[in-house]
Amino acid sequence: MAIRSIVKKGDSVLEKHCRPVTEFNDRLHILLDDMTQTLLESGGVGLAAPQVGVLRQAVVVLETNVPEDGEEYVIELINPEIISEDGEQRGPEGCLSLPGQYGIVTRPNLVKVRAQDRNGNFFEVEGEALTARCFCHELDHLSGVLFPERAERMMTP
Repeated sequence: MAIRSIVKKGDSVLEKHCRPVTEFNDRLHILLDDMTQTLLESGGVGLAAPQVGVLRQAVVVLETNVPEDGEEYVIELINPEIISEDGEQRGPEGCLSLPGQYGIVTRPNLVKVRAQDRNGNFFEVEGEALTARCFCHELDHLSGVLFPERAERMMTP
């Protein structure tokens, strides 16, 4: 595993639509492993492939909604799509690609995602609260959308 450089705002890769993953091979596994390592080192809660310069539909999200004695874990989402959402949450949001910038964003409070795992198997996963926010934020990256476009107001210049 390797830590990859996180692409910052201003790099055009962050504005592009990502292509679906069609080959579930060692190259993909290395990308996911590297993205996980990069995410954990960064202190963030989510990372999308374009944030490391790869225009593929791949996302890693840290599940923080665990029991007090449980351990946080990483959810890998390949070719993800939101299939349902419920409720609403409004709060501050930031991004590893926009360090030091925060804005108030409204997102669903519960999100269900259908995706593939690193071997191409389909599955569904639900996220609540921060995880739901993160699913929405990272899937936006796959369409070239950054959170300031969703923010009702920015908290930082």
